[in-house]
This record gives sequence, C-alpha cells and structure tokens, in this order.
Amino acid sequence: MSEERPRHLVVGRLRKPHGLKGDCTVFPLTDDPELAFASGQSVWVMNLGGEEIAGPLEIVRSRGYHRQWLVSFRGLDSRDDVASWCDTLLAAPAETLRPPADDEVYLHELEGFGVHDEAGEPLGVVSKVLELPQGVMLEIQGPKREFLLPFRKVFVKAMDREARRLVVDLPEGL
Repeated sequence: MSEERPRHLVVGRLRKPHGLKGDCTVFPLTDDPELAFASGQSVWVMNLGGEEIAGPLEIVRSRGYHRQWLVSFRGLDSRDDVASWCDTLLAAPAETLRPPADDEVYLHELEGFGVHDEAGEPLGVVSKVLELPQGVMLEIQGPKREFLLPFRKVFVKAMDREARRLVVDLPEGL
C-alpha cells in the first residue's frame, strides 16, 4: 500500500542567490508571505513540471526585501549551495498555510465545479482554468457547447467550495 504524499502549493519563485552566505531572493506567489516564509517552515524546491528537486528544506531566516523576500535555509551556507535553483519554484505543504476564506478558492480546485445561473439553472461544469494575460478564464462545458467565462466578480456572483458550485451572471450574448 503506497503512502499518500502531502499536497504542496507553490508559494514563491526562487530568483537568484543574494550575497555569499546562502540567502536567496524569492518572489512571493502568495498573499501571506510572512507565514509561507516563516522561520522553521519546511519547503520544497520544484521545477516547472511540478517535480521535487530538493527538500524538505527548513527556513532559518527570512525578511522582506523590496518586492521580494530574502530566505535562507538550514545547512545551506554558501552561494554555491543555492545557485542552481535560479527560476525554480518554492512549495509548502497546504496544511501549513492559511486556508482560503469563504469567498476564496485555489484556482486548481475550480475544475469540476458546477456552474449555475442566479435562478439556480445549471449551465455546465468548469472543465479547465486558463491563466491568460487578460486574467483567469474558465472553460465551461455546457449542455450544447463549451464557452469561456472571465473569472471576475462582475460575472461570478457566488462560490460554494463545499458544494463545488459557482453562481454566475452571464454577459449579454453568451
């Protein structure tokens, strides 16, 4: 029987070493970097394919640095120890992070959500989440065709994570 591995969520992008003592600059990809990069937190280095490169690594110190964070890890005391991780991702176990509020959702959770209009009529199911330069779009498989809907408050009126359901107000012509 295989043991299920903990789910990791990406919390930052490792940019480059900073100084000579093993510090890294990290661009935060979370609303709560103080928690994600807190001293004692365990993190993993992952490539763009989602494969683990290194970890678990324990954060020994961190601080805000312009729009980024400076982070250092236990046992990695030189620039060479972290130099190969440029432009990789930093992930933390989901259970160590603040869970989404009632009106929030992780984007990866949206696939499979039912989509209903404000009268309660089913319109389809979210089949894909697309992150485009214009913003996040939901691909919805409807009864007769698929369509794209911007994931914005003007269209998504309510969200129920427990029921995996979105209530939307479709734009004219859709």
